[in-house]
Amino acid sequence: MEKQHNKKWIIIYASVAVVLVAVYYLIQLPLFKTWAEYVPFIRKLCLSLFLISVIFLLSKVVERLVNSQNHLEGDRYNLLRIVRFLAIVFSLIVAASFLFQNLYAAAVSFGLISLVLGFALQAPIASFIAWIYLVFRRSYLVGDRIQIKGFRGDVVEINYLDTSILECSGDYLGNDRRSGRTVRFPNSLILREEIINYSGPQIPFIWNEIPIQIAFSSDLQFVEDCLLEAARQDFKTRYPSVDMRKHLQWEPAVYFRNNVYAWMEAVISYPVEPTDTTERRNRILKIALPLLNAAQEKVKFPEGAVR
Repeated sequence: MEKQHNKKWIIIYASVAVVLVAVYYLIQLPLFKTWAEYVPFIRKLCLSLFLISVIFLLSKVVERLVNSQNHLEGDRYNLLRIVRFLAIVFSLIVAASFLFQNLYAAAVSFGLISLVLGFALQAPIASFIAWIYLVFRRSYLVGDRIQIKGFRGDVVEINYLDTSILECSGDYLGNDRRSGRTVRFPNSLILREEIINYSGPQIPFIWNEIPIQIAFSSDLQFVEDCLLEAARQDFKTRYPSVDMRKHLQWEPAVYFRNNVYAWMEAVISYPVEPTDTTERRNRILKIALPLLNAAQEKVKFPEGAVR
């Protein structure tokens, strides 16, 4: 769909450029002698519009090339944003050269306008600078799950002035599923707040854990084996192409700790994709609990006053 859209605009801009070139030369024919006083202005206008058409034509060609490459979604999104931004900047330069006699006058005018707007539009300018920072620093990309100033969600759009995320958890949920709400915040927020990006060095996984309360009289080795088996079985089913023997850093682990009351907790720590935390926890529990409940002589769960 994106390629077809770009192809359509490439044809449109190319056609407009050809028409403007034709007008640029045809306006000098004797047929338009009565318009002689307007000919210089029309030719200059046609030339300016032709250059703008060529600029946007080239931008669409570059966008088509970017979409055809095997880039990460976030990188491709940023590249497209940069291409469109440069196309707008160069078009404004061409428009300024048309409105003013020379580039020096245009530069002076832009300088004065920028000085006035700099005071009036401090917040948008700060957000735009933050967007440039995001492009080069890559604090987060489209598709990443992030947390910033109490907001947590999946990045779906990074505009020149703001970022949009699909909220997960939120006010009405006690899990990590998407709440259905969209949160937008100005890009300038990243310059003064810490950013938590769930796409860490162990991409695509982060680490999560599940505590299970057991009595001190339980067979700890049996409990550990059951929890590890549940985590490994789910991982193998979910990611059949990943060989755990080659990725020991993703091997689950079990540790035990004393509960604040009177029983013990067996905790299984395992790798999980940020968007799969709730579902993976459910799957592990559905595998582990039947194994533990089937061996009542080895696994004792807290019950009443017996801890």
